Amino acid sequence: MKKYPILLLVLMALWSCQEKENIQITSEDFHASVDKVTQVMVHDIFSPPVASRIFAYPNIAAYEIMASQESEFNSLVGQIDDLSAIPKPTDTKQLNFELAALVAHMELSKRLIFSEEMVESFRDSLYKKWNAINSTQFQKSKDYGLEVADFIGQWMNKDNYKETRTMPKFSVYSDDPSRWQPTPPAYMDGIEPHWNQIRPFTLDSAAQFKPAPPPAFSMNKDSEFFKELEEVFIISNEITSKGDSSEEVQIAQFWDCNPYVSITRGHLMFATKKITPGAHWIGITKIACRKSEFDFISTVNAYTKTSIGIFEAFISCWDEKYRSNLIRPETLINKYFDDSWKPILQTPPFPEYTSGHSVVSGCASTVLTSIFGDNYQFDDDTEITYGLPVRSFESFNKAADEAAVSRLYGGIHYRAAIDVGLEQGRQLGQFVVKKLKLEATSK
Repeated sequence: MKKYPILLLVLMALWSCQEKENIQITSEDFHASVDKVTQVMVHDIFSPPVASRIFAYPNIAAYEIMASQESEFNSLVGQIDDLSAIPKPTDTKQLNFELAALVAHMELSKRLIFSEEMVESFRDSLYKKWNAINSTQFQKSKDYGLEVADFIGQWMNKDNYKETRTMPKFSVYSDDPSRWQPTPPAYMDGIEPHWNQIRPFTLDSAAQFKPAPPPAFSMNKDSEFFKELEEVFIISNEITSKGDSSEEVQIAQFWDCNPYVSITRGHLMFATKKITPGAHWIGITKIACRKSEFDFISTVNAYTKTSIGIFEAFISCWDEKYRSNLIRPETLINKYFDDSWKPILQTPPFPEYTSGHSVVSGCASTVLTSIFGDNYQFDDDTEITYGLPVRSFESFNKAADEAAVSRLYGGIHYRAAIDVGLEQGRQLGQFVVKKLKLEATSK
């Protein structure tokens, strides 16, 4: 009979040890959270500029928590606009900073998307697992993560995003023949015409990297503009004649990244959903982090730095798009060359110059090169979910070159928008890399 109290004490001791076990959070947990956000954004059909905002703020919240207790990394306070120091925890005993960072990431992500239940389901499954391992550590870490999410959320809400939701739509009515017009099949209004009024993180203004203007509009056959228009038409027809299996078509489709492609079948119109250009580069960030076997904080750092660059790229690019308001090739080719012509890719609903994918790719590739090095070979499987094969690249810059030229192959941009846009993005990327000193060893 006396054995039972002893056995009970042993069991209680074992339970006490289990209760004190630390909750292990790895870089794969953070990848999973970012992937979930990407899935929800595809489901909810966010525009490319808005998607860049959804990526950036949750990453910043997670990064600030980790940087607050990692001597190798610097806080973003003083490096990006208007950000002040996050609250310090009142008690660090039993506080898991990785867990708190992940909680903050999930909480802010949930606030930025529509289908909150998709993030909540993912989050709650983790909460249940963590609580079972160590309820005290989980609750303290969760509370701190939510506190930081609230703090970053208040700063986020002052970036002028809400105000731009009530600003007037972009007017397409004009006698100017060079002015952008909605394109088939959906003839959507121009999206985010006021994105240049969003508060940037590092830029002095949206126009800081204002590119040279596009070639002057002219339908004179000797003009530079006409030659670029004709080039789109000729190259598109040459590619189409090769068939869907041609290298150019594969490149165009791989980098399409149009979140809402309208498909018309008789009187029925529906959409095929894909990731945005920014999401593609976030996917490449994950690939590089895994290949380099980055730990949790280094992974959060890579995502944060890259997403800040992508966010700034959209502000810079959209500032120029609605300044130049340049008409798309499809509109002019249908009017002057061939009224039945269609581009290989569906033309996105916003002005032509500069190419968004070119600017974003130029910037993201520059930031990633600063983290992982040049000539960093990787296999890009980002588009497998959308039925496209893996493509391999010798460097991030090579990938950006291909992403940019894909817009010419796809028939949706003139060459100037591609070349100038790529340079615009790379200059911006160099600026972001120089200004952001996230790693404490940065010179």
